[in-house]
This record gives sequence, structure tokens and C-alpha cells, in this order.
Amino acid sequence: MDKGQAVNRPLPFLEELAVERLTLLLVLVLLLCGACTEAQPSPEREQVIAPFKLGTFEHDGTPFVGIVLDESSVIHLGEADAAIEAPASRAEMPADMRDVISRYDHGVRQRIGEVLATLSEMNDGDRPDWVYDLAELRVLPPVVYPMTMLNMAVNYREHDIEMAAVREGAPDQSVPTGGEALPGTESAPGIWERDPDDPRWNPYMFLKATASIIADGEPIRIPSGRDRIEWECEMAIVIGDTARRVPPQRASDHIFGYTLQNDVSDRGGRGDTRYGSDWLVTKSHDTFAPLGPFITPKEFVPDPHALGVWFILNGEVLQEGSTAQMIHTVEEMLSYGSNLLTLRPGDIIATGTPPGSGSARTPPIFLQPGDVSVCSYEGIGTLTNPIEGVR
Repeated sequence: MDKGQAVNRPLPFLEELAVERLTLLLVLVLLLCGACTEAQPSPEREQVIAPFKLGTFEHDGTPFVGIVLDESSVIHLGEADAAIEAPASRAEMPADMRDVISRYDHGVRQRIGEVLATLSEMNDGDRPDWVYDLAELRVLPPVVYPMTMLNMAVNYREHDIEMAAVREGAPDQSVPTGGEALPGTESAPGIWERDPDDPRWNPYMFLKATASIIADGEPIRIPSGRDRIEWECEMAIVIGDTARRVPPQRASDHIFGYTLQNDVSDRGGRGDTRYGSDWLVTKSHDTFAPLGPFITPKEFVPDPHALGVWFILNGEVLQEGSTAQMIHTVEEMLSYGSNLLTLRPGDIIATGTPPGSGSARTPPIFLQPGDVSVCSYEGIGTLTNPIEGVR
């Protein structure tokens, strides 16, 4: 070793000190990593939990929020929470579905996961008291009741074509465009800004009265003196987080999940053409908004724009299509609606219906007492309602 090398070599006690510090650092890192691992939920535990839906039910006169499994069993969330001990994640149980939605990502979802994991670890045949057969419960609308319910008018291209001939209102509405904008269509400042190369018409929304909501299994009632009542089978967005002036690229952050709505419609008109179509008469009679039966959280709907749709009346398929046919996406609809009204957890946006409505058929088909309507969307569920006359 030459003189220069000897000068650059650290003293022995400094080498020992450096080794001790490095060893201590490694021990601390290992301890911290171990703590992090213990704090995180087990990925394997997460994976064994099957997809679920959420609904509102009544048992012995008392409503409750339930976790729906395989469309046949319902876990009473409150009773399960009281029976299962898991102190690390105990969350105050929600009062209703809107409360579930508001706190879903703040302890409720984790608690649901623990309930499902506990149930999966039980032996076959050892069903706990907090699990019920769906058949022994009364199904209520999943959200009782949303503050706001918005509906999209004519959001499927083929539905525009079939409805053009039966629309009331301005003359240009009788021209089928398949969702393409008419000449002269402009942006709606502050509500909907059109891209220069966007050929679609602007979204059209209307309010549907929340007082019209009924549950799966409840009867749609034909109003007295009205004989041109038809169905519109629709997927509905359930708002998760408060949304106000949300851009489309951020809209999915405000979606909690999806349910179904039958947008029952009265095509009988008001008796004159003053101010064009009367959307109150057309859309908001009592019982004209069957909703449910359950909510599918969005994590179990990989692509809401690739779902099969069916409407069956008395065993005959009258609507069959796909959400791929929608003119505006769920993100665009939420964005548009949030530029009109502040949307809150549990609010509903019905997304339009595919072709196959009754009034556009030759001859027309309208709902009659004794009919049974069945609306289905792939992965979301099936909404069934009998038809009755007014009593």
C-alpha cells in the first residue's frame, strides 16, 4: 500500500461505527416493513369475497340495508356487524342506503368485506341468524328516496329513429337523425360545450318525480282514463360523491354503482300542444318509476357500456340491445347533470332505453292490467312489476 492509499483509508473505529449504523438502519427498515404488512388487508382475503349487491329491505316492519348474494340470500348488515367482532375496522352502521353510499369508502366497504369473509369461513349448513332468504323479505326501493332523479331522453340511436314519428312538439323533432345533431346545433354555455368535431346532439335531460318510485314487485298502476302507457327499460347511475360541475374525465369518481329503472311513460298527451311536450304528464304519474331491485357497486361493473339489455312483457322479448348503443356515456351524462344541479349521494340518473318501445310499434302495444313487465341489464339485475288498473 502506498502513502496516498493509507491517507484515504478511514480509521478502524469509524469503519465499525458505519457498520453498526447500517445494521441498525436495516433492522428499522425490516421492522417498519413488517408493521406495514400487518396493517394492510390480506390480498388473498380480499380475493375470496364474491361480488355482491346492496338493497333496502323490510323484515317484521323494520327497514334495513342488506348485502345481496347470488340474488337469493340477504345479509342484514346491522345484525351482522353486531354479531362479528373486528375492532380494528368497526364503523358506525349506516342508517339507510344514502348513508351507506356516503360512507362506503370511509369504513363501510371494509366492514362489508369482513362480514363476507366471516361468512365464507363458516361451515356449510351453519347459516347465522343475520342471513335471510330473499323470499322472506319485503324488497323496498334501494334508495328511499333520492333527492334528485334525472332521466336522459332518447339516448340510444335506434330509439331516436323509432320515436321520431310519434313525438309531439317542434316539427324538426319528427326527423329521425340517429342521435346526430341537426344543423345549427350549438353549445349550451355553462352546461354543455360541444367539441368542434362532435356530430352528436346535445344531451337532453328531464326531472322525473321521486314520488313516482316503487319497488321491485310492486304494481305499476294505469291512471284512470289513460290508455297509452308504455315501458322504457333503463340502467340508472347511482351517485356516490357530491357532484357539482364535474368534467367528464372525473365523473367516474362520483359514481357509486348502478341499478335499474322502468321509465314508464304516458303517451296520451295533455290535449293541446302549448309549449310542446308535457314531461310531467308523460313521465311522473304515481308508480311510473319502478326502481331496483338492488344496487351493484361500480367495482363489479367493469364496463357499463358493454351490457346486454332485455325487456320482456308477458314472456315476449320486446326490447333487446346493448349499452354500447348509447349516444352519450355515463360519464358525460353525470357531467351534464352536475352542470344543472348539484347531485348528492343516492341521487339517480336514468340513462335512456334501447329500441323496442310500445308506441313506436305497428300496431302500438301499451301496458294493460294483468300484464307483467320484466326489465333486465346484464350484471345489474332484473326488475319485475305487474300491471294493475287504478283502484
